[in-house]
Amino acid sequence: MQQGSLVCVGTGMMVGAHLSPICQSHIEQADVVFVCVAEHYMEAWITSLNKNTVNLQTFYGEGKDRHDTYAQMTSAMLERVEKGEKVVGAFYGHPGVFAKVPHDAIAIAKSRGFDAYMLPGISAESCLYADLGIDPGALGCQHYEANQFLLYKREVDTAAYLVLWQVGVAGDFSSAVFTSSSLQRKKLTDKLLSIYQANDSAILYEAATLPIDEFRATTIAIGELHNHEINQHSTLVIPPVSKPVIDDVDYSKGTN
Repeated sequence: MQQGSLVCVGTGMMVGAHLSPICQSHIEQADVVFVCVAEHYMEAWITSLNKNTVNLQTFYGEGKDRHDTYAQMTSAMLERVEKGEKVVGAFYGHPGVFAKVPHDAIAIAKSRGFDAYMLPGISAESCLYADLGIDPGALGCQHYEANQFLLYKREVDTAAYLVLWQVGVAGDFSSAVFTSSSLQRKKLTDKLLSIYQANDSAILYEAATLPIDEFRATTIAIGELHNHEINQHSTLVIPPVSKPVIDDVDYSKGTN
């Protein structure tokens, strides 16, 4: 391996509460830390651990294609790795969940002969299970990004939970806005109404990011989804509305 290295770590969702000891150690010992987090308080905390930080959020711009932003973020991190520095990327939540830059940067760094890997963090999904009291092993969970759910045919099991991520940009496919309009999000409402009833309940969920904050869990009717306040980081959770059907083949019986 060459001298430079890259470690992408997760900061977790809540400032000062979710960062693991090993992730904190990497941040403290890095030559440079690239920070991509949603909260100013989180950025300030990471900076208190290592003064040599770079805010990746500055690459975003209104109307700018997010794929261009991601490419610039990746290049900025790799440039420092190429210089032989010990680089850490500190990403909001889990660095491998809904985060393209860490995956791309690690893959490219490895292809160039550098030591590069990822360390997990507490994700919004982990918080969701705890806050809403959902055990994914009990009835099962289906997870989709909202716009992928719109684009592709999915065989939705209404006897399991349906979790849709990034509903705040549902219906907008430009990759250049931070939130879509109510009219654009109605596309998601309409598709859900081809599967569920208008009065079936859903939950708009947002994890807490400060210890003094409460998580958001707003119960709504699916038919009114597009009329509610939805943020970029909002997640839609639809509980089961039917019961599981026993398979025709009884796999619980032993075989000879």
